[in-house]
Amino acid sequence: MFIIGEKINGMFLPVAAAIRSKDEKFIRGLAASQMAAGASALDVNVGPASDDPKSAMKWLIETIQKEGDFRISIDTSSIEVMESAVSICKNRPILNSATASADKLSRLAALAANYKAELIALTMDEKGIPSSDEKKLELAAAIVAGAENAGLSPSDVYIDPVLLPVAVSQPSPRAALEVIAQIKLLSDPAPKTIVGLSNVSQGASKSYRSLINRTYLAMAISRGLDAAICDSLDGELMAAAAASEILADKFIYCESFVDSFKKNRK
Repeated sequence: MFIIGEKINGMFLPVAAAIRSKDEKFIRGLAASQMAAGASALDVNVGPASDDPKSAMKWLIETIQKEGDFRISIDTSSIEVMESAVSICKNRPILNSATASADKLSRLAALAANYKAELIALTMDEKGIPSSDEKKLELAAAIVAGAENAGLSPSDVYIDPVLLPVAVSQPSPRAALEVIAQIKLLSDPAPKTIVGLSNVSQGASKSYRSLINRTYLAMAISRGLDAAICDSLDGELMAAAAASEILADKFIYCESFVDSFKKNRK
């Protein structure tokens, strides 16, 4: 299981404040704590915290890399911000988020191929998020084809089935599990699968969000999920991920399996 820490996001008020004040100590501490907790990479999203997202993204990545050569998932809808940020990543970058829209996909896939990066792509296009599993799989197939045309292997691509909150659309999480399983049949080698895990519990009571997240992660791992953008600081979530991988025969059992799982994320 490839864990991408979700916390460096300008949607979170403390992070937004740190971006505006250029608080290096806060950002470096948040990066280090997520990696120490078992993250394999860090998602970095400026969000609404700056009127100059290109400059803010550059500052965030440079600040994080002062703490360590951590893998960065550059999370932006702006191709211009992505193009500016990818060149300063010291370790293999991840480009998040492409879609099945042909122009955006071709540009981001080409950029990923040029920098030997991995690509996260959402099963949506200019028409929005499809309501049917069949249409999501069509878009997933188009993503794989577009990535291959740009010079990427399917194994360099993470496909996100786009989770809707269970509080908004109760059938959505179950349907996403089916899409995750079917994506593995699209090609050989198969593309990888990923979810933005916290989406599933948006709108739920705060006291239940962690429970919903870790339960869904276990269910998704059983269907072949490869990666999640999630809160690596949630110890119960990380323990559930470790136990799920053991029970799915993806990780070797030992008495200290949770600690071993965290150490082996790198």
